[in-house]
This record gives sequence, C-alpha cells and structure tokens, in this order.
Amino acid sequence: MNQLISRAAYALTTRFSRAVIYGLARWDVRGAGRVPAAGPVILVANHNHLLDPPLVAASCMRRVHPMAKRELFETPLIGWYFWVYGAFPVRRFSGDMGALRVARNYLRTEEIVLMFPEGTRARGHGMRPALPGAAMVALMSKAPIVPVAITGTDQLRIPAIFFQWLLRRRPTLTVEFGHPFSPESELDSATTDARSAEQVTDMMMRRVAELLPERYQGAYGAASEGTIVVARQSREQPPAAD
Repeated sequence: MNQLISRAAYALTTRFSRAVIYGLARWDVRGAGRVPAAGPVILVANHNHLLDPPLVAASCMRRVHPMAKRELFETPLIGWYFWVYGAFPVRRFSGDMGALRVARNYLRTEEIVLMFPEGTRARGHGMRPALPGAAMVALMSKAPIVPVAITGTDQLRIPAIFFQWLLRRRPTLTVEFGHPFSPESELDSATTDARSAEQVTDMMMRRVAELLPERYQGAYGAASEGTIVVARQSREQPPAAD
C-alpha cells in the first residue's frame, strides 16, 4: 500500500510539474534517451533554483529519487509529502553518511538517484566546487553516472515570471542529459579512497560543465582545467547557502 501511495504521489507531482513548466516557460529536453532504460543510475546536475529537482524528474522517462536538504523534511506536511514522493534528506556540508547509504540502497534496487553535488544553489553565478558525496556513492555502488545540465531556471523569479508570461516572453528552460559513464575505468587506481572520490567529483562535474554555456561553468570552466576542483566537508554552511 505504501509503495502504491508513493508511486501515485510521484506521478501526480510530475504531471503537475509538467503542466506548470509548460504554462510558464519554454521547455527543451535533450538527450533523455541517454538515461539507461533499466538498472541503477546516478543523475548528477548543476543547481540554480528550487525548481531544478522536479524539473529534472519531469524531464526523465524513469522515476527519480532526489536528494534534498534536511530542512525541507522538517517542515510540517511538506516534509511528509517529500517522504511520500520518494525524496530523501541530507544534512548538507557535514559528510552525512546516512544519506549516502540511503542513496546506495536505492541504487541496489536498480532505481535512479538525483544528486546536486554543489550542495547549494549557484543562482546563475556559475558552478561551485562540488562536495564528494555523489562520487562516494558512485564508487560504492558501481552505478553509472549521467551528467545533467540545467539552464534557464535562474531566470525564474516571482513575480517577474508572471509578467513575462503575460507579455509572451517566457524564459527557456533546458535540461540536457549527457552520456552515462563509469568512473572506475578512468581512475588512476582501483582503490576507493578520498583521493579517488576527489578525482571522480572533478570528473563528473566537468562532464556537467561540458554541457553548459560558459557563463554557467564557474569553478569547472576553462580556467581550472588540469586541476582537481572539490569542496571540503564542513559543519558550517557557506554564506550563500539556500
């Protein structure tokens, strides 16, 4: 019964998200067929707006389990719905191993997990150095990674979006799925350690950056080529956090 309710909640939310997106913006989905039709998958995306998780879910042909900040799950009613929807919480910037285990468990049942390694919204200012959690999950689960590039959501501001709609100047939201890859084949060593997690973090975020216009690439742009860019875990949130 719980699984039936969860599937129904996800289906209804996804349909509602699609209706809202079509109504307020131009929606361009590219490469959706690159997501494997079966088996475990880790979607790794850049993050600019609160709409990003439902936007990616609505763009994907399979069900997606997004990782979301714990504060959302602590809100009455809203938090309950996030659980039912199939999302799972993470305590950001603190090396939340419990959240990583939940992600691994979803992958063990051959489902899709969506992660935003930057840990907070860039708000259109370019990608931030990413945390290594998603890379650790990939190394532990051996699941393929699919990079996802999101553009346009940083233009969604209330109430401006409603005036844009009235003037027929709707922003264009683009979700592009890259080719899946298995990081183990590209690592310098076969061991799963902190160094490997840093290498995979840089690797997957650069795959995301390759799909993005230059102004969105930020820390993973041309200026940092040849170096490994990764953020360090900290119990303190950065000033620009959500």
